[in-house]
Amino acid sequence: MTKTEFIHMLMQEGYPDPVEVQREPRGSLDEHSHPFEVYALILDGDIELIIEGESAVYKPGDIFYLGAYEPHSERYGKEGVLYLASRRSVDDL
Repeated sequence: MTKTEFIHMLMQEGYPDPVEVQREPRGSLDEHSHPFEVYALILDGDIELIIEGESAVYKPGDIFYLGAYEPHSERYGKEGVLYLASRRSVDDL
Protein backbone atom coordinates (compact mmCIF):
# COMPACT_ATOMS: atom_id res chain seq x y z
CA MET A 1 0.00 0.00 0.00
CA THR A 2 1.25 3.50 -0.76
CA LYS A 3 1.33 6.37 1.70
CA THR A 4 -1.42 8.14 -0.25
CA GLU A 5 -3.64 5.04 -0.25
CA PHE A 6 -3.03 4.56 3.48
CA ILE A 7 -3.99 8.14 4.35
CA HIS A 8 -7.12 7.85 2.18
CA MET A 9 -8.09 4.63 3.99
CA LEU A 10 -7.61 6.31 7.37
CA MET A 11 -9.85 9.21 6.36
CA GLN A 12 -12.58 6.80 5.22
CA GLU A 13 -12.37 4.88 8.51
CA GLY A 14 -12.44 8.04 10.65
CA TYR A 15 -8.86 7.81 11.93
CA PRO A 16 -6.78 10.92 12.69
CA ASP A 17 -3.76 11.98 10.64
CA PRO A 18 -0.88 9.55 11.16
CA VAL A 19 2.39 10.33 12.90
CA GLU A 20 5.81 9.03 11.89
CA VAL A 21 7.38 6.55 14.32
CA GLN A 22 10.98 5.34 14.17
CA ARG A 23 12.40 2.49 16.25
CA GLU A 24 16.04 1.55 16.74
CA PRO A 25 17.84 -1.30 14.96
CA ARG A 26 17.43 -4.68 16.65
CA GLY A 27 15.34 -3.12 19.41
CA SER A 28 12.35 -4.70 21.08
CA LEU A 29 9.47 -4.12 23.46
CA ASP A 30 8.23 -6.82 25.80
CA GLU A 31 4.55 -7.66 25.92
CA HIS A 32 2.39 -4.58 26.45
CA SER A 33 -0.86 -3.03 25.25
CA HIS A 34 -2.20 0.43 24.46
CA PRO A 35 -5.47 2.20 25.37
CA PHE A 36 -6.04 2.90 21.66
CA GLU A 37 -6.34 1.00 18.40
CA VAL A 38 -3.79 1.62 15.70
CA TYR A 39 -3.29 1.20 11.98
CA ALA A 40 0.29 1.49 10.76
CA LEU A 41 2.00 1.52 7.37
CA ILE A 42 5.62 0.37 7.21
CA LEU A 43 7.79 2.86 5.30
CA ASP A 44 11.27 1.41 5.88
CA GLY A 45 12.86 -1.53 7.70
CA ASP A 46 10.74 -4.19 9.35
CA ILE A 47 8.88 -5.02 12.53
CA GLU A 48 7.86 -8.36 13.99
CA LEU A 49 4.69 -8.41 16.08
CA ILE A 50 3.97 -11.31 18.38
CA ILE A 51 0.31 -11.69 19.39
CA GLU A 52 -0.91 -14.70 21.39
CA GLY A 53 2.24 -16.61 20.45
CA GLU A 54 1.79 -15.94 16.72
CA SER A 55 4.52 -13.98 14.94
CA ALA A 56 4.14 -11.83 11.83
CA VAL A 57 6.77 -9.68 10.10
CA TYR A 58 5.78 -6.45 8.34
CA LYS A 59 7.93 -4.77 5.68
CA PRO A 60 7.64 -1.62 3.53
CA GLY A 61 4.17 -1.30 2.03
CA ASP A 62 2.57 -3.60 4.61
CA ILE A 63 -0.03 -2.38 7.08
CA PHE A 64 -0.87 -3.78 10.49
CA TYR A 65 -3.72 -3.25 12.91
CA LEU A 66 -3.73 -3.62 16.69
CA GLY A 67 -6.91 -3.43 18.72
CA ALA A 68 -7.15 -1.40 21.90
CA TYR A 69 -5.64 -3.24 24.88
CA GLU A 70 -4.43 -6.08 22.61
CA PRO A 71 -1.33 -7.59 24.29
CA HIS A 72 1.63 -7.83 21.92
CA SER A 73 5.41 -7.64 21.80
CA GLU A 74 7.59 -6.05 19.14
CA ARG A 75 10.99 -6.72 17.57
CA TYR A 76 12.67 -4.42 15.07
CA GLY A 77 14.88 -5.55 12.20
CA LYS A 78 18.60 -4.99 11.72
CA GLU A 79 17.88 -1.54 10.27
CA GLY A 80 15.12 -0.64 12.70
CA VAL A 81 11.71 0.36 11.42
CA LEU A 82 10.01 3.54 10.26
CA TYR A 83 6.23 3.62 10.04
CA LEU A 84 3.20 5.88 9.94
CA ALA A 85 0.77 5.23 12.78
CA SER A 86 -2.77 6.49 13.28
CA ARG A 87 -4.11 5.94 16.77
CA ARG A 88 -7.77 6.12 17.75
CA SER A 89 -8.64 6.27 21.43
CA VAL A 90 -11.25 3.88 22.75
CA ASP A 91 -13.06 7.03 23.94
CA ASP A 92 -13.51 8.00 20.26
CA LEU A 93 -15.19 4.72 19.26
